[in-house]
Amino acid sequence: MTTIDLTSENFETTIAEGIVLVDFWAAWCAPCRLFGPIFEKAAKRNPDIVFGKVDTEEERDLAVKFGITSIPTLMLFRDGILLFSEPGLLRAGQLKQLIRDARKLDMDEIRAEIARRASAQTS
Repeated sequence: MTTIDLTSENFETTIAEGIVLVDFWAAWCAPCRLFGPIFEKAAKRNPDIVFGKVDTEEERDLAVKFGITSIPTLMLFRDGILLFSEPGLLRAGQLKQLIRDARKLDMDEIRAEIARRASAQTS
């Protein structure tokens, strides 16, 4: 699979199910240009995962919504839940490990933990 362009119109529906990696980037950003091929190669090796790219110059509303202050920033969502967000250039091995870890997560446990935290905040 190749990467897809994410916009304000398709972002929420895209991250709603499964594992989704999102690369916030800009064409003028040198580290973004270095990370791009790493991200593309991972997309081809993991066809069951959605790899999306957000051009922060074109999609400023999304960049603001997610507090993007440095690019590239990589985010990982699973079933609509943000599980990872880190600015900076990831190496291929780091991205591979992130994907491996995301596959192993017990989402029922994560949803239960989110519910516990929400309950504790309202108590």
